[in-house]
Amino acid sequence: MKFNFRFSNLLGTVYSKGNLTFTPDGDSILSPVGNRVTIFDLKNNKSETLPVESQFNITVTEISPDGWLILLVNEEGECLLCNTKSKSVIHRFNFARKVHAVKFSPDGKKFAVCKENKVLLYHAPGKNKEFNPFVLIRTFYGAYDDNICLDWTSDSRVLIAGSKDMSSRVFAAEGFKNLNCYVLGGHSESIVGCFFEKNSLNAYTIGKNGRLNVWESDTELKNLIPKTNEQSEGIGPDTDELSVDKPAEIEDSLELNENDKIKDEDYGKKVQYKKKSKYGIRDALEANAPVALLSCDFHKGNSILVSGFSNGSFLLHELPNFNLIHSLNISQHPVTSCLFNKTGDWIAIACQGLGQLLVWEWQSETYVMKQQGHFNNMSQVAYSPSGMYLASGGEDGKIKIWNTLNGQCFVTFNEHNAPITGIQFKSNGQVVCSASLDGTVRAFDLNRYRNFRTFTTPQPVQFSCLSIDYSGELIAAGGFDVFEIFVWSMQTGHLLQTLCGHEGPISGVAFSPSVHPILASTSWDRTCRTWDVFEGKGSREMYTLSSDALTVCFKPDGKHVAVSTLDAQIVTININEVDQQAIVNTIECRHDLGYSRKETDKVTAKKMHFGKSFKSLCYTMDGEYIIAGGKSKYICIYNVKEEMLVRRFEISQNKSFDGIDEFLDRRKMTEWGNLDLVEKNPDNELDNNKISLPGVVKGDYSSRVFKPEIQVSCVRFSPTARSWSACTTEGLLIYSLDTSLIFDPFDLDMDITPKTIKSTLNNQDYSLALMQALRLNEEALITQVLEKTPHMTIDIVVDSLSDVYVDKLLAFVANQIEKSAHLEFYLIWSQTVLYKHGNRIKQRAASRISILCNLEKALTKKSEDLGKICDSNMYSIDYVLSLNKLKNKRKLENKSQNGVYSDLDDEEMQSESDQEENLNSLKTIKNKQLAK
Repeated sequence: MKFNFRFSNLLGTVYSKGNLTFTPDGDSILSPVGNRVTIFDLKNNKSETLPVESQFNITVTEISPDGWLILLVNEEGECLLCNTKSKSVIHRFNFARKVHAVKFSPDGKKFAVCKENKVLLYHAPGKNKEFNPFVLIRTFYGAYDDNICLDWTSDSRVLIAGSKDMSSRVFAAEGFKNLNCYVLGGHSESIVGCFFEKNSLNAYTIGKNGRLNVWESDTELKNLIPKTNEQSEGIGPDTDELSVDKPAEIEDSLELNENDKIKDEDYGKKVQYKKKSKYGIRDALEANAPVALLSCDFHKGNSILVSGFSNGSFLLHELPNFNLIHSLNISQHPVTSCLFNKTGDWIAIACQGLGQLLVWEWQSETYVMKQQGHFNNMSQVAYSPSGMYLASGGEDGKIKIWNTLNGQCFVTFNEHNAPITGIQFKSNGQVVCSASLDGTVRAFDLNRYRNFRTFTTPQPVQFSCLSIDYSGELIAAGGFDVFEIFVWSMQTGHLLQTLCGHEGPISGVAFSPSVHPILASTSWDRTCRTWDVFEGKGSREMYTLSSDALTVCFKPDGKHVAVSTLDAQIVTININEVDQQAIVNTIECRHDLGYSRKETDKVTAKKMHFGKSFKSLCYTMDGEYIIAGGKSKYICIYNVKEEMLVRRFEISQNKSFDGIDEFLDRRKMTEWGNLDLVEKNPDNELDNNKISLPGVVKGDYSSRVFKPEIQVSCVRFSPTARSWSACTTEGLLIYSLDTSLIFDPFDLDMDITPKTIKSTLNNQDYSLALMQALRLNEEALITQVLEKTPHMTIDIVVDSLSDVYVDKLLAFVANQIEKSAHLEFYLIWSQTVLYKHGNRIKQRAASRISILCNLEKALTKKSEDLGKICDSNMYSIDYVLSLNKLKNKRKLENKSQNGVYSDLDDEEMQSESDQEENLNSLKTIKNKQLAK
């Protein structure tokens, strides 16, 4: 089995904090999710999380105009420069302070950064190799507080920055005689957004109180006078620092420093701004309670302004006339980010409190995308039998169903009123069941998207775990406050049995995957019990463990169970044996959990790790390995027979979570506790970040902040064996085998090279070429050999393959069906393989079940997609046929009214006959689709 799993996607979290960014084509959107970034492809309805990880939560994102580079800045000021094609970090730069905004110039040659009260102007990295991709050009000063927003003019020569000091400043990115810096005031609260008009110096500034000021410039962009070489001499990264220290008037005046004053005859008339008008954006809202404007965006092409407020409302205005277009409310949580796409037709809106992201097409008033993650941490996850769908349950009581191919959630069930403690699919994949602390077990139909069965007990019970037998007839759940196990019938919903015997809360239940299933259960009473549910004989055997049992899972053969205990051990038990002879293996996992120290811990990490253990286990499809996750940032894969750690994955490096570091900074440890727990003053974060000198007491140490602890609540292997998923504090992480990036040959020989394979293929020896390509295991070569093989000779080629090559060919064809355009061609390959080698594949189906599941998953997906297209085509054909009937009817009516039937020309007769043939063919196609 292969273990080179790599991070593939992040589900369950669609937005955390920060700004949204559309790609230059306007079809995709970048959303920060913790210390990662997810790209939502709105055109193809897919989502992908980049395999790029920052050390802290990302708050600022920006993409270059050509779409090649992405700038990601976290909350500590560390910047990552990423390449969108290779999906990798190509440079790291630390601004050493918090960054509020980053903006590329429209020409892509520069980008500006709002850092504290300064605006830094950098050369944009090029496509060539550079020693230092970030070259500072100029530094703009003048603001008395942090700059928080930016915008560029259309020609990339002038920029505007809005600040918390209630003013905006227009800076010249290049040297001009008639423009250096201009201050725009007129606000009573901090600036939220500032924008230029298209091809103009006219500007709009928006305050937090909803005040909109319209500024008109007396100079056009083309009338800016560049400085000569002599006047621009000395400008550089270290010398050109523009400063505006004393503005005389807040609204529409500017006073330069004494050093910047020059003679009018040398520089001509200065650029002046005049406040043309002012508006109150908040006036369109209900005046019951004051609301704050938190986000806004302006589309220069359509002159439309969108603004988001703290009560969940967003408004759409047409500027400069300030005409209200839309006034809508999407939630009760603040709108923290809103953004137009390139054409201005779509508006992306994000709510940090709900973790919600939606894209709204304002002209048709429809949703392009609407996604929302779990409100609280995710607690449970389960794969469907085909591996195509994932079901996740959270502490918010919601159940979400995800498509593993596109990463989208397509249905949410919110019938539960308490955290989800167990979730599992029925064997047919059409039903998902869940258990909750609200005292109910519910079954949901994935065809009609409804809760069709609710299982309860005579007395209210908080359920802690859930399991469904292989046939789907029985469902069992364990109690948390009542130490009993309840068994219901799926068909009738009646309670069949109540299994008693445990003396502590039930921590796990599992049915064996066999025709006559055995139920295994674990409890905090340090025992594992097996029950013969169908015979009704009660407990079969009881196995004593060394510590409290946390979870249990069956091996695919149904003969062994694995139990995780509180003392960090994984115990394997043979259920056909008795007493201590039943214990087959014991894996000691304490040192594999790693060392970490939380900020509230008073002891060392080495002492704290004694309380760590795995609380979720899952066997691989072959039963030789087991994956485990728990109260740690590591997920481990063990070889059960050898009792050995095979691979360990670190799920996160995000230091915004607690429990990441092994050692704490001693400079932050005071007599009041850790300084990281002190709530920072949002008005002056810099003072709170500083490390005080010895003997200096500063600040209020009574306020505390909370950081979530990184841990794994559930881990599951996919039935296809090509991926596994884990419920973590970050969300639902998916790791998969990416064969396109890994060279993994099979039975390689010195004579097998790409040149040899191509030569064999040119000689039309297709069987040998295919076997050589499968041994080299290069995707491009295998694709070339398969697609150059004539379809008449496919059965001959397949018949000559041995079992080893058949398995590899079938796995490759399953992947190609999922993504290739030559669907019928690869269907012929898969059909021929199954027809020629079906009996031998059936004999070893237990060891090759993952390949068959992957093939079934690909075929099911294609069938669903093509089915939707065919259904749509049937209605289109009906529409065309109806139009033809209506046209003929009107033609006959016109001729009857005229009373004259003239001979048709040859061309008209020919066109009518062609139309008749087309209509007959359409009817034939429709009849075939109906027959299918």
